[in-house]
Amino acid sequence: MYKLTGTVKVVNDTVQVSEKFSKREFVITDSSSMYPQDILFQLTQDKCSIIDGVNVNDTVEVSFNLRGREWVSPQGEVRYFNTLDAWRVEKMGQTGGGMPQGGPSAMNLAPTPSPIESAATEQDDDDLPF
Repeated sequence: MYKLTGTVKVVNDTVQVSEKFSKREFVITDSSSMYPQDILFQLTQDKCSIIDGVNVNDTVEVSFNLRGREWVSPQGEVRYFNTLDAWRVEKMGQTGGGMPQGGPSAMNLAPTPSPIESAATEQDDDDLPF
């Protein structure tokens, strides 16, 4: 199991591949490195609807499995393919894992000193060597 947090770039419609198989693809932009990466995920069967409440530009965390398979062409050439099968998509900020409503300004980034620390700091001000 893997997880990736990023921004939704594309959400495609569900495609009925065969009578018994449907899939839906979406793209997440991972901006955690110097060069942002657009990552294609797929949802299959009953999981196709889990992205219905997600919009382009939403920040989400995707839980997925990495799948690989071998394919042999009619000419005998062997090729390998990978798919990222998503099984959970969570909007960040909607659950405990995200940023609080209001963005970074709503977060208290600096810890508040306790009264004991404040008192110790006031007493230590006189001990400075300069």
